[in-house]
Amino acid sequence: MFHRLRRLLCPDLAIDLGTANTLVSVQGEGIVLNEPSVVALEKGTRRVLGKGTAVGKLAKQMLGRTPDSITAIRPLQDGVITDFELCEAMLRYFIQKASRQMRGLKPRVIIAVPGGITPVEKRAVFNSAERAGAGRVYLIEESKAAGIGAGLPISEPIASMVCDIGGGTSDVAIFSLGEIVVSQSVRVAGDELDEAIVEYLKQRFSLRIGTPTAEKVKIQIGSAYPLEQELTTEVRGLDTISGIPRKAVVTSEEIREALREPVTAILNCVKHCIEQCKPELVGDIVDHGLVLTGGGALLRGLDQLMNEQLGIPVRVADDPLTTVARGTAICLDHLSQWRTSLDDGAKDF
Repeated sequence: MFHRLRRLLCPDLAIDLGTANTLVSVQGEGIVLNEPSVVALEKGTRRVLGKGTAVGKLAKQMLGRTPDSITAIRPLQDGVITDFELCEAMLRYFIQKASRQMRGLKPRVIIAVPGGITPVEKRAVFNSAERAGAGRVYLIEESKAAGIGAGLPISEPIASMVCDIGGGTSDVAIFSLGEIVVSQSVRVAGDELDEAIVEYLKQRFSLRIGTPTAEKVKIQIGSAYPLEQELTTEVRGLDTISGIPRKAVVTSEEIREALREPVTAILNCVKHCIEQCKPELVGDIVDHGLVLTGGGALLRGLDQLMNEQLGIPVRVADDPLTTVARGTAICLDHLSQWRTSLDDGAKDF
């Protein structure tokens, strides 16, 4: 009775705290919030605009477009917190927006984090969440959450493999009997893909663009594998030689060349993970293959490239952008079952 009442008055939360986007799920309701991990400040101060409401979608609209009096900041880089105060303010806003809390009660919170973060970086997540209004805080590795969200049989005595390509990190893991057998994490993901496009257009076309424009180009014509019909798009930017605005027509072949280095880094991370796996489990991977999750999984032809290079079946999960969030929400709904495999801070501190 008490647990039902508490769930009604102060529902627990599952948070996918991503470099690019933060998704929040409410116990029993699923994902209720999906917003960019961006905060807008008054320049020269630590004050969040709009009485603390310039967070998420509103703040992202300001990236690259703000006047001198406003600064738009992402408090996470490469999957870890780089600005504790702003991350705390962002989490507090998202927690309050996702679910109204009863005064005096604090929700239990499960947060998905990259597998390669250090104990100090974990402690930063614990502290930021607690100061933002969370009660008991648990951490789950993004790769495990991705495996659960993708519906993989990670608790069975067979190998399941997932590669989660987020905004700041790419996490690869092989599971068996509910535990991670082998894992690798590389800080090359969506942000690095965007930066590679920015640098390529600067070098190849003498055209300077911002990362939001690079992200649009990546979505419109980006690919990791030759397309049946190659694409083109028009890009607007600043000519680095003349200093005046101009346009350039860019092809999907050119963007594929721009993305070659970061895509290869992610592919090598997957290869290294397989190389460390026991032969018996490798046999399962040959049969069952690899599942791609995260925003980076939407890059055209990435599954084809990995299938060709790795020689195993590769598929993209359904709705890969929300896979980690859905897996974290499943852990929250079955917390008693998953509690022992979550990090509550006692193991490292």
